[in-house]
Amino acid sequence: MDSVNTTEAREKLADVINRVAYAKDRVRITRRGKQVAAVIPIEDLELLEHMEDQVDIREAKKALAGARKHGTIPWDEVKRDLGL
Repeated sequence: MDSVNTTEAREKLADVINRVAYAKDRVRITRRGKQVAAVIPIEDLELLEHMEDQVDIREAKKALAGARKHGTIPWDEVKRDLGL
């Protein structure tokens, strides 16, 4: 993955986008030598989002199973305990 600083990224934004879109490069953006962002192909983003969704679904299923097994706490009780 190549790196460009923020100034260069700003000056060459069209080139950076073309490298990412057509060559499927990944470009890290740096500021004062530290990585602060990345420009990645849309396919990479979609894959990442899909993976995150799968983790969320797995965690939600686990939480629902726990609620079925151990029960839930009524919202009014939670609010009262939190002083809301």
